[in-house]
Amino acid sequence: MTKATVAAVVRPNESHPGTVLLTRRNVPPFMGQWCLPGGHIDDYETAEAAVTREVLEETGLQFTSPAFLHYFNEVFPKYGFHAVVLAFHGTGTGTLQLMPEEVKEISWVPLHEALELPLAFNHQHILRHYAKHFHL
Repeated sequence: MTKATVAAVVRPNESHPGTVLLTRRNVPPFMGQWCLPGGHIDDYETAEAAVTREVLEETGLQFTSPAFLHYFNEVFPKYGFHAVVLAFHGTGTGTLQLMPEEVKEISWVPLHEALELPLAFNHQHILRHYAKHFHL
């Protein structure tokens, strides 16, 4: 059955839209690969609440004023994974905290470098859409 998930394009502040936060997954699928913070929407949880919760759980940051970017299909039969991901963008505030149960590494990355990485899920497509949206 198709799942609903969220992904966050987190920037350090409004004046740095060309820098994004990536996490290296410590869980399957795509274990060890870089991706955007995000995850499943819980029962009875709004998408905005889910993306804010996931950013906090994975990075320790508050995800302020999440703005909807676009939806994306993620279909990976190899992993038995089918989701519709709702992507948001916004600012991360606070201090980065590694949450090793889900994430093994966190890094602020220039967008042009992130666009060159083999990201997990369809996060490369999300970042390309983000770059186009902000003319970066």
